[in-house]
Amino acid sequence: MSNSSYTIAMLNQMSQSEFTEAIGSIFEHTPEIASEAWRSRPFSDVQNLHQIMAAIVLKMSDAEKLKLICAHPDLGSKFKMAEASVKEQSTVGLDQLSATEYDRFQNLNQAYKDKFSFPFIIAVRNHTKDSILAAFEQRLQNNLEVEKQQAIAEIIEIARWRLVLAFSF
Repeated sequence: MSNSSYTIAMLNQMSQSEFTEAIGSIFEHTPEIASEAWRSRPFSDVQNLHQIMAAIVLKMSDAEKLKLICAHPDLGSKFKMAEASVKEQSTVGLDQLSATEYDRFQNLNQAYKDKFSFPFIIAVRNHTKDSILAAFEQRLQNNLEVEKQQAIAEIIEIARWRLVLAFSF
């Protein structure tokens, strides 16, 4: 996602490649969603754009959804991740975990991936460090289908936050 702010009018006037370049990272490492959304211009506002992008995600095949889910980083990870993920995780202090907290996040991340074969995803801007840990524990009790649906819902919420925060609509 570019650091520039765009208006909805600017986005509506962009070519498909410019549009994809501008907002292609709204969904982690999946610019195809923005490219597809471009076809639905003009957008009335950021909510309309988000709804269209969310509808594209919901219509994806199971394999495409799983690829989108797997594009997301582990919470509290020290590995390289997208700039937007770094910013989001820092809002709740996941970039400043104590050694004990880091170990707990890593253990929960591993338990979650062992059970579901994809990373735990949560819209961190809606949470605190403690509520994320509680959600980890609760969601580990879910079955695979429920967790896939929850992951997609969280990804759509993350995208909403990214659109709202990144662009001056």
